[in-house]
Amino acid sequence: MESSVEGLKMRQVFTLWPEVNVEQGGSVDQHGMPVWATDPEPSQDRASWHAADVLLVCLIALLAGAMLLAGSPADAFGIALGLAIVATVLAFIVYYRRTITGLQRRLDESIRWNDTIFERTGIALWREDWSFARDEVLRLLRSGVRDMQAHFAAHPHELRAIRKSVIIKDVNSSAVARAGATGKDALIGSLDRILPDTDQTFVQWLVAFARGDDLYRSETHLTDALGNPVDTLFTAGLPKDMRGFEDILVSDLDITEYKATQSRLAQAELDIARAARVTTMGALSASIAHEVSSPLAAIGSHAAAGLRWIERDQPELDEAAESLRSVVAATARAQAVIERTRAFLSNSSVAPHPHDIVPLIQEAILLIERELRALGASVHFDLRDGMPKVLADPVNMQQVIVNLALNAAQAMTELQGPRDILISALARDGCVRIEITDRGPGIDPDTMKSMFEPFYSTKDGGMGMGLAICRNCILAHGGRLWATSSLGEGATFHIELKAAPDQAGE
Repeated sequence: MESSVEGLKMRQVFTLWPEVNVEQGGSVDQHGMPVWATDPEPSQDRASWHAADVLLVCLIALLAGAMLLAGSPADAFGIALGLAIVATVLAFIVYYRRTITGLQRRLDESIRWNDTIFERTGIALWREDWSFARDEVLRLLRSGVRDMQAHFAAHPHELRAIRKSVIIKDVNSSAVARAGATGKDALIGSLDRILPDTDQTFVQWLVAFARGDDLYRSETHLTDALGNPVDTLFTAGLPKDMRGFEDILVSDLDITEYKATQSRLAQAELDIARAARVTTMGALSASIAHEVSSPLAAIGSHAAAGLRWIERDQPELDEAAESLRSVVAATARAQAVIERTRAFLSNSSVAPHPHDIVPLIQEAILLIERELRALGASVHFDLRDGMPKVLADPVNMQQVIVNLALNAAQAMTELQGPRDILISALARDGCVRIEITDRGPGIDPDTMKSMFEPFYSTKDGGMGMGLAICRNCILAHGGRLWATSSLGEGATFHIELKAAPDQAGE
């Protein structure tokens, strides 16, 4: 097992210097010269005479000679007229050739520059056809749908069909290397081949289309040639006309190591916090033991003295009563120590403040995105705009969402097919209701009766405290937590919180 110090070592993600040990096969020739230096220098296009031009000049010269030899003025006039026509045609051909040559040169330069941008930027680039997605978004907009996220949360099969319809038309060499593929053919085709079902960002493309955004940017993950998930940052300029959807250029930046470094930093912070808690608990335990041992010792000595006063041949009742009063006082001191400790460890002193519930939910899911991905769960959101704020402690609320979302994902581990989790939030009667729904096997009635009780668990090795803590947390916020389920059709956990007082009527 590697040491904790070794475990905290982090691989460098970005560097200021070129990496000398990266294989660049084929970039230099046998003389050590870069390939680009072995190509001939580009020739400068200059005006030149073509064979047709020379032929026409010779023809004009012959006609001019014939005119000089002709004796008739009429013949001379006809020859002169023909000569003028031929000269005009020659001038037009020369002008046409030079114009076409200039246009061809500009076209070649444009193609060369486009190839340079596409192939040698050092960033993975994808040319994609989103025309079917465009048509579907347009159809929904014309039918009156304005909240794309809510619509596709309720119809995930439509979202999957659109994802399959997005066609990767071309990729550059950086994208091929980035995906670990053998060639472009391994990547060209449906986007569904490389974008896993656990991706949570595809719907945001459709939301951006519906809003008419200029730019799309998000973090997601792809599946490489070996089936491994790879974290990436996607960026794309979005079309301004219908035809533009047929050729969307997407840039793709590999941030796998960056995300792994973030994860290691977060784990290091957790380890430090855990060590601090252990140290604090050790000091707290020593303090409690010290403070409680004194009154407990006093209770024992005063109780023993009281017994001796009572057991005498002539019981000393006054002395016994005094001993009992001392026992009561020592008991009160011990109780005070316990109450102070309970107040120190409880969350009762945390005053909830008004918070937007939507970002709290989104951030909570981001905290466990890797765990949900590992469980194969796909999260869909139906979070309406304009939700009233709720009185909540953000850390506690996010812990509840994290616990319930992980439970939903774990409930579907044996499910064949899509493992969808729907998280919705809506305002109703001065309250905000959050619902987390899975497609698992459901909860049987006996489990439903006991699952919120402490130490009750259906998981191997489970402590049975998760749901009990969640319910106590929601109760501390003045809310409710309950579950509904039908066997074979999944389960839904409902959280109901009161809206902040100044927004309850909104």
